[in-house]
Amino acid sequence: MSWKHFEGKQKNNEKNEEETAQQEFGKWDEKQKILVILAHPDDPEFFCGATLAKWIKEGHEVHYFLLTCGDKGSDEPDLSADQICRVRHEEQLAAASVLGVKSIQFLDLPDGYLLPTIDIRREVVRAIRKFKPEILVTCDPTNLFPVGSYRLNHADHRYAGQVVLDAVFPAAGNIHFFPELYKEEKLEPHSPNEVWISLTSNPDITLDVTDTWEIKMQALLKHKSQIGNPEEFQERIKKWKSAESTDENPKYEEKFRLIKWN
Repeated sequence: MSWKHFEGKQKNNEKNEEETAQQEFGKWDEKQKILVILAHPDDPEFFCGATLAKWIKEGHEVHYFLLTCGDKGSDEPDLSADQICRVRHEEQLAAASVLGVKSIQFLDLPDGYLLPTIDIRREVVRAIRKFKPEILVTCDPTNLFPVGSYRLNHADHRYAGQVVLDAVFPAAGNIHFFPELYKEEKLEPHSPNEVWISLTSNPDITLDVTDTWEIKMQALLKHKSQIGNPEEFQERIKKWKSAESTDENPKYEEKFRLIKWN
């Protein structure tokens, strides 16, 4: 065997080992409680809806904690913030029902004004201690310029990721952070085992979600106020194929950065 052939074979083996190792992530021996903390209604479905559908099909329990009510999600000048908020609530509830999400809690902060303040960090810590998730899902606070896009990432996305990560470590698991949560509300410190960071420019985990991509699409279609023409939207979403995808065998992926404590 030539060195060149050996080297190529070795690289293929390393790639296969890496793919096998990645397939093990997101597969747990026991049923997990998963808490998704993101900024807006529709963020869970857009960022990682097929992954959430996959986990729910496998028997895991998924809950949402959304920081804003999406009350800027309209260009209609005659609609009030309360009216838009009600629509976004209804759409999110319908979308989550398609996936099989267990519960949704809205913090209902104003859309577009989110900042990673101590007060909001306390609310996130409260949610983590209340739900006690083994797995937490949020988004990347460093992602200013999304890969493959000519757009800016929404500030709410970035600040949501920042406040969640600041809450996860060190606050949620330390009794001396926000001691009133323990003394007055009896909420014990809690740290998730894993944090899955979606909408990231620096992923280290890629999941094949081809089998649940249609569920993601059906959930997204419930966000009628956000997607425009449904037929055009579906055609656009179908084009989000992986690099290895073909017309005969379409393949879809969702990517994350993973943080593990245990």
